[in-house]
Amino acid sequence: MKMIAIFRTPKKLNRSFTVSFMLFALLAFFGAFMALPLVYAVNNAFKPLDELFIFPPRFFVKNPTIENFLDLISLMGNSWVPLSRYIANTLLITIVGTVGHILLASAAAYPLAKYRFLGSKTLFSIVVLALMFSPHVTATPNYLIMSWLGWVNTHASIIIPALAFPLGLFLMKQFMEQIPDALIEAAKIDGANEYRIYWTIVMPNVKPAWLTLMILQFPMLWGSDGGSFIYSENLKTLNFALGQITAGGIARAGVGAAVALLLMIVPISMFIISQSSVIETMATSGMKD
Repeated sequence: MKMIAIFRTPKKLNRSFTVSFMLFALLAFFGAFMALPLVYAVNNAFKPLDELFIFPPRFFVKNPTIENFLDLISLMGNSWVPLSRYIANTLLITIVGTVGHILLASAAAYPLAKYRFLGSKTLFSIVVLALMFSPHVTATPNYLIMSWLGWVNTHASIIIPALAFPLGLFLMKQFMEQIPDALIEAAKIDGANEYRIYWTIVMPNVKPAWLTLMILQFPMLWGSDGGSFIYSENLKTLNFALGQITAGGIARAGVGAAVALLLMIVPISMFIISQSSVIETMATSGMKD
């Protein structure tokens, strides 16, 4: 543990006040620039309909109102499938998919990172190769596999592929390689078996890595609409239901702005909570002792 603490302790940089101030100003500028879309979305959600279509468009709302949110609640109340059903479907897919992916990726990465066995390099090469394929390329094979397994029109068609997200295994392996082998050997001498080492030693030390996976996986599943796999309205997600409401044309532009804000709140909140761990992962990724 002491070795890891020393390894992760950042070195104090020797830079002048002027350089530090210029770096801070540059980062503040780019940070403010990247936050503009979020600020615009928040202001749009509270704009009345006449302000949404004013030309030239205004960045900030002049007469804020909550009518867009009230219209959204009214429209969802008239749906024959209750809003709670859509939320429950979305939470099921998001939580099970995210937690399952973290556990599966970490369990598979541990032997690849700390043991050398026949075929380990080939397996990792397949994982790296899988990173090269976009979801659009694998859409048709995925649908055929789901159809053969009888998982079409079930939540499993969304959750199971998410468990095998190759980026998670790659990231976890790279981070686990930074854990000193001496730490694991000491645990074995003390009588700990592999499962205990994995759960009580390895997983706590790669907390930034699995928090990063959570940040990557959660928004992807939260924004899933079921695609071409789920047909039943009772199994659809919140994103699909809100998308149907906003498809009503210009008259529902205000509701659409409210929907965009609601869909962003949960992923952004998760990132704000765990941003320090994510930054730590990015800063130390690829380093080895």
